Amino acid sequence: MKTLRTLVLVAAFVCGGVFSANAQIGGQKIVYVDSEYIMANIPEYADAQEQLESLSAKWQKEVKAIYDKVSEMYSKYQTEMVLLSEDQKHAREQEIVNKEQEAKNLQMQYFGAEGQLYQKRTELIQPIQEKIYSAMNELAQQKNYAFIFDLASGTSVLWASDKNDVSDDVLDQLGNVMQTVRREDRQRSNSAGQGGKSGSAPAGKPVKK
Repeated sequence: MKTLRTLVLVAAFVCGGVFSANAQIGGQKIVYVDSEYIMANIPEYADAQEQLESLSAKWQKEVKAIYDKVSEMYSKYQTEMVLLSEDQKHAREQEIVNKEQEAKNLQMQYFGAEGQLYQKRTELIQPIQEKIYSAMNELAQQKNYAFIFDLASGTSVLWASDKNDVSDDVLDQLGNVMQTVRREDRQRSNSAGQGGKSGSAPAGKPVKK
């Protein structure tokens, strides 16, 4: 998953890649989130992922059907080629090439870099990411945070204190504009980089919906 367009920055000044529980810059705190945990506790994101998986499976089936047709045409051609004239052979070969190109074109249309699956993912996921970014931005302003890191972004973090994890605060803030899982019902998976984290999120007040 791509890193959220957030206040996520690399803290070169944090010695050895270790977050201090009281790390501050001019009175501003350094905190972090786990974007995978945040996404996992947004029902709208799960619905979007399900829709994308369903579309992907449907389109893969369509593409496969054409490739299967290509294989069928080629097998039939090999069986009958001894009975065909040179012109007939050429015509049949061109039909096979054209059908294979049709499959490739459809595959690119659906799954290419700018294909329909990419466009649908952008349509469904980007609004959610923007709301999360907005919630983090508001939280950073309210709490005077200097930096918000993302443990799910691939940034090298050897250890992080759960005292500086504001993922649940972001979800609470996000609950003002969209549905999120209630704080006491949130579950945390064992994602990478959670050195100081416990199993599930602490209990708290229900999130606004």
